Amino acid sequence: MNTIENYSKLIEKEIATFSFPSSPANLYDPLRYFMTLGGKRMRPMLTLMSAKLFHKSEAESMNAALAVELFHNFSLIHDDIMDEAPLRRAKQTVHEKWNSNIAILSGDVLFVKAYELICKNPPHLIPALMQVFNRTAIEVCEGQQMDMDFETRNDVSSEEYIEMIRLKTSVLLGCALEMGAILGETSAENRKALYDFGVHLGIAFQIQDDLLDLYGNPEKVGKKVGGDVLANKKTLLSILAKSKASEKQLTQLSFLQNEQNDTEKITQTRSIFESLQIQELCKEEMSNHYSFAMTALSRIPQSISYKELEELAEFLFHRDY
Repeated sequence: MNTIENYSKLIEKEIATFSFPSSPANLYDPLRYFMTLGGKRMRPMLTLMSAKLFHKSEAESMNAALAVELFHNFSLIHDDIMDEAPLRRAKQTVHEKWNSNIAILSGDVLFVKAYELICKNPPHLIPALMQVFNRTAIEVCEGQQMDMDFETRNDVSSEEYIEMIRLKTSVLLGCALEMGAILGETSAENRKALYDFGVHLGIAFQIQDDLLDLYGNPEKVGKKVGGDVLANKKTLLSILAKSKASEKQLTQLSFLQNEQNDTEKITQTRSIFESLQIQELCKEEMSNHYSFAMTALSRIPQSISYKELEELAEFLFHRDY
C-alpha cells in the first residue's frame, strides 16, 4: 500500500507542475480545474512500474506516464459530455461548469499535450511509443461507440460487453504497461506479457466496478449504491440476469426499468439478481480475468522482480465491498 501511495504522490507532484497558458482562460482554466480533481492515477503508475522492471528511472519514464494520464483525462472530459454526467469525482464536470463546446476544446488540448510528452522521449523509441498509443486511442473510441450503441439495443451479450470494456477501459492499462516496456527496450515477449497483464487486469477491475455499484459499501465506494440500476445501464450483472431469467423474471425486469421509487427499484432488482446467482457469476468472470492477468505477468522472467505490479493487482482486486 505504501508503494502505491508513494507513486501516487509522485505523480500528483508532477501534475502540479503542469503550466498551462493563462489565455484564453476559457480553454485552459478547465484543464487546471480538471487535473486537480485527483483520481487513482493508476495508468501512469503502471508505466512507471513497468519501466522500472527494466532499470529505467522514474525521471526517464515520467513523460510517457503523464502522456497516458493526459489521454485518460481527455477521454473522461469527452465521455462526461456524451453521458451528460453532472459530476466527476463528486465535483462538477467541465461541460457543466463551463459548457460543452469549451469542454470539447479543452479535452482536445489534453490529447495534443499527450503527444507532446511522448515526443520528449528518446528519438529512437518514439515510433514504437506512437504506434502503441495511436492504436490504443482508436480502440478507446471504438469501445466508447460500442457502449453508446448498447444503449439502444436489448440483445447485448456478455461476450460483447466484455469486448466493449476491453476496448473502452482495459487497453489503456495495457498501453501504459507496454509503453514502460518500450522505454526499457525489453523483448517483444516481455512487452506482450505486460500488455496482456494490463488488459485482463482492466477487465477484472471494470467487472468489479459493476459489482461495487450495486453491492459495495457506499462510504468506501464513494457513491450511491445502485446507480447503474437506477439509470437502466447495461452492465455484466444486468446482461447476465437477462440471459438467465425466466419469462416471468424478464417481465419483472422490464417493468422495473420504469419504476419511479428508487428504493423499490434497487431492492426488487437485487432480489431477482440474487435468485439467479448473478453476483456469483460476475465474481467468477472477474476472478478468471484476474487469473489471466497474473498468468501473463508470470511470463516475465523470474530474474526480474515484478513485486510492485503484483501488489498493485492485489490492491485493485481486493477493494472492499
